[in-house]
Amino acid sequence: MAGRLHTTENGHTTENGRTAQDGHTAQDGGGGSGAARARVLIYAAAPSDEPGAVEAAYHRISRDLAGTPGLLGNELLRAADDPAAFVVMSEWESLAAFRSWEEGAAHRGATAPLRRYQQAPARRPFGVYEVAASY
Repeated sequence: MAGRLHTTENGHTTENGRTAQDGHTAQDGGGGSGAARARVLIYAAAPSDEPGAVEAAYHRISRDLAGTPGLLGNELLRAADDPAAFVVMSEWESLAAFRSWEEGAAHRGATAPLRRYQQAPARRPFGVYEVAASY
């Protein structure tokens, strides 16, 4: 069953009331135990003068994060109706594993290449995305 969506004062979208820092969306299955896998969503847009920028940043970050404890994998999703709109979806063993990595020293540097392309998700009830790449 899908969780309840909520938008916080700073514009982050969360499910079941769980929010991560830096505009990430995280879910722990709603049970509160933190034992369920977590998926983190980062919304991004490629500038018209750099159409491959988000994809290049995604590949660089994904190579750097290979072997990160708790990270099960990630996908770059491209909006079916807007080739410049993307979602990076990462899957973690647990919400605790994601938060541990996010609070660590390597987080900000590892994700820096994508940060300038991040943007809030469009205000619509759903989106349709195609998998552009995965690790």
